[in-house]
Amino acid sequence: MKLTNDGIAQKIYTVSELNANIKALLEEQFPFVWICGEISNLRRPLSGHFYFTLKDDISQMNAIMFRGQQKQLKFEPEDGMSVIGMGRISVYEPRGTYQIILEYLEPSGVGALQIAFEKLKARLAEEGYFDESHKKPLPFLPQKIAIITSPTGAVVHDILKIINRRFPDVFIDIIPVKVQGDGAEEEIVGGLHLVNERGDADVTILARGGGSLEDLQAFNSERVATAIFNSQIPVISAIGHETDFTIADFVADLRAPTPSAAAELVVPEKMELTRRCIELSLILKSNIYNYINNIKNKLDVISDKLIDPRKTVQNLRLRIDDITIRLSQFVFYYMHIKQERFLFWSDRLNANNPLFQIKNSNKKLEQIYTDLLKSFIIYNQNKRAQLREIAARLHALSPNAILERGYSITRTIPDAVVVRDVGTVSLNQQLEVMVAKGSLFCRVKGKSTNGQKNIRTINETT
Repeated sequence: MKLTNDGIAQKIYTVSELNANIKALLEEQFPFVWICGEISNLRRPLSGHFYFTLKDDISQMNAIMFRGQQKQLKFEPEDGMSVIGMGRISVYEPRGTYQIILEYLEPSGVGALQIAFEKLKARLAEEGYFDESHKKPLPFLPQKIAIITSPTGAVVHDILKIINRRFPDVFIDIIPVKVQGDGAEEEIVGGLHLVNERGDADVTILARGGGSLEDLQAFNSERVATAIFNSQIPVISAIGHETDFTIADFVADLRAPTPSAAAELVVPEKMELTRRCIELSLILKSNIYNYINNIKNKLDVISDKLIDPRKTVQNLRLRIDDITIRLSQFVFYYMHIKQERFLFWSDRLNANNPLFQIKNSNKKLEQIYTDLLKSFIIYNQNKRAQLREIAARLHALSPNAILERGYSITRTIPDAVVVRDVGTVSLNQQLEVMVAKGSLFCRVKGKSTNGQKNIRTINETT
């Protein structure tokens, strides 16, 4: 305190006190504020924190973002980037400077998810993820189709309806996954790995309905893109509407504008194939018969030009009849071969009946269940043995076990302090002697230290 000329006491602050008061005043007045500005002088030391300056056309201020808050960032801050942030005002007391400690940060005018999408898209394009040379061709008639999508949405029902309408004999394996929210990315990657581990599918459809950029975020992740790129089975992406584009669309072997379009592209129409086979068969028969008739007509023309060569004509006619018979036999033989091939492919299609695949899958499931049950029993037995061993060790170290061997514990009354030195106990003081089964309440009649006794009776002390 200092007295002025008027006799009024004037408080004198130290620098630390003044800075502390200013800090308390600012933090109380501005607990959390939103701020926008341009990043400059961005630094990131070994601590991992962001230190930079936020400025506009007139002023600037120091800003900091600790490493723990950076987990929420969807973009990489850079010098010259306009941002919007939320934080609290604080004062760094050792230097007497004020700063804003940011809890949240996003680009100004452009969403963080969109920036992350464009950056990942550019980087994967440079690494060759989108090159046509890596695209795998789709099978003309797949025997098994794997569909990775949500089992509860309308997408899976639309795909199944269209495939069953176009080619009802195709085996379909549905891999249920989450298509948005927490854990969606991991389940999609796991579904792609599962399809490749099985290796029995000819093509994979990765599908979901439309949504915002946030809803489609799982399909814009690098892990999903890498899983699609490394898939040995062709992948058709059918994500969102026709105007929606994701990273998965660029990496996939084929992009379908909608899930329904993917179902149209993956299999041809069975009725159309059947009609085409019948049409080709009729054309082939017609061409053969026309060819035979043309030969006959030519022979008739040549025969008419001959001048009474009866014997030669008769020989030629016999030869023609022979050729005709042989040609007819060849035609019927050729038709027979085609018919056998047709029956072969028909039997092969029938062999891929889903019922046989379901039986094999049930057998595998039963074997896996048996192995899992055996592993659980062995694991449970090992844990029980460990528990018995630990219990035995605990019992050996338990105070009760020591008391059962004939030892006792003496405590003072009433504060229950364990007696370790006779010097802490006075004559006539009440003590509690704890044994294995119960306690004894005693009064001190005497003490002995190093062979020196100090025994006094109760009457003597009184």
